[in-house]
Amino acid sequence: MRFGLAMLVFFAPAAVLAADCTAPAEPRVDWQRCYMDGRDLSGHALTGARLRETSFQRANLDGSDLTGVDAYRVRFVSASMKAARLDGGIFIEGDFTKADLSGASLVGADLRRTKFFRASLRGADLSGAKLTTADLLNADLTGARWIDGRRICAEGSSGQCN
Repeated sequence: MRFGLAMLVFFAPAAVLAADCTAPAEPRVDWQRCYMDGRDLSGHALTGARLRETSFQRANLDGSDLTGVDAYRVRFVSASMKAARLDGGIFIEGDFTKADLSGASLVGADLRRTKFFRASLRGADLSGAKLTTADLLNADLTGARWIDGRRICAEGSSGQCN
């Protein structure tokens, strides 16, 4: 009897943690390692969602709320994320190559080792964001509020906030 109970306790968490890639877009959804490429998720609330290693290449997330998501190694390559909220999210080692984050809010987001190669961060709010070793090569930071919460990046800021 003890062995059976021990096995149930040991294996039960795995069943609870299984991702459901067919689940509708809603807060706290578990889409870990799913492919959401090309999907229109504009305006959806995905707050607190589990998006680890998920692909959103060429997806439309304009105006979406991704506050507090766990999105380690997520891929938003060429995604449209205008005016999206990514506040307090974990995006460590994420890939935002060529993504359009114009007017997006990334307040307090963990963006360490994240790629923003040729991404548009025009007018984005990066207040309190962690950008340690983030790759901002050719990223457009024009009008973005910098991590100190005070400085606004000058017109033509590319790869760094001037």
